[in-house]
Amino acid sequence: MDTTPDEVKVYVVALILDSNPEEAIKLLSKWYGISVPKLGVGVVKGKTKRVAAVYSQNRKEILAAKREYLFDPFVMIHEYYHHLRSVSGRHRGTEKQADRFALDFIAAHRKAAGGAV
Repeated sequence: MDTTPDEVKVYVVALILDSNPEEAIKLLSKWYGISVPKLGVGVVKGKTKRVAAVYSQNRKEILAAKREYLFDPFVMIHEYYHHLRSVSGRHRGTEKQADRFALDFIAAHRKAAGGAV
């Protein structure tokens, strides 16, 4: 890829906002050189009270509690972080780190959009 990290971040957020989370996740996986997790809507027993989405390490799947969460950049990128950490063999990523990861993408998008979104 001949793009900068910030360009990838901007494009990933834009894809999610444009209702195309599948392509955003594929792009991230290509960028990081890892497998593409599945996306779905549903719940994992005992894991989804008061959460928008979860990453199932066993299923290698990001599960959104409601369909609309698939189109929320923060939620999708946050859960992708858990996939990234899981398949890289360094899963000890915290929720705070996943939040920072997602917020970094959103900040890059805002900067590119001139502060919008």
